[in-house]
Amino acid sequence: MVNRMVTPSSGRVLIDEVDVAQQDPISLRRSIGYVMQSGGLLPHLTVEANINTIPRLLGAPASSDRIHHLMESLELDPALGRKYPYQLSGGQAQRVGVARALIFDPNILLMDEPFAAVDPIVRHGLQEMVAQLQRDFHKTIILVTHDFSEACFLGDTVAVLSVRAHIEQHATPREILTHPATPFVEKFIQATRPLKVD
Repeated sequence: MVNRMVTPSSGRVLIDEVDVAQQDPISLRRSIGYVMQSGGLLPHLTVEANINTIPRLLGAPASSDRIHHLMESLELDPALGRKYPYQLSGGQAQRVGVARALIFDPNILLMDEPFAAVDPIVRHGLQEMVAQLQRDFHKTIILVTHDFSEACFLGDTVAVLSVRAHIEQHATPREILTHPATPFVEKFIQATRPLKVD
């Protein structure tokens, strides 16, 4: 809905107080960074070429210096720029996916289950990286996850959706944990591992 791939059945989606339905869908989609579950890296391109894919397609390739600086900020050794996706660990591939999403400096970052395919230790490191990324780059990050504790750790606000994609509750993690709005939210919280409220 944010990028107009799906039309909302009711309500509106606003970005900077502008209804996305009033925006050119191609321009809108080009202004958003995407990080997918599997990283979505192109296997025939090096890491550096993968990161530079979108700027190159937009006619403004990023410099190697900019790519290396971004890689370093995401705890990736710039020497990995010459490697191919099959030569990377799962965590490295996800970080490259994040670098590719950030290289053209989008205002919004959409992350669709970005940590689902990695082990818990790598997952925790990637969660810490996203939290640091938000502090460093000040981006709006929309993160889709089935892990409620992850949503609470990373989100300023959390939207709990039902199976039919109906928003059951949209609030701070504390508010959701202490005052579930619907029986669905209450059952959802009970089904997750215990969380502490700060």
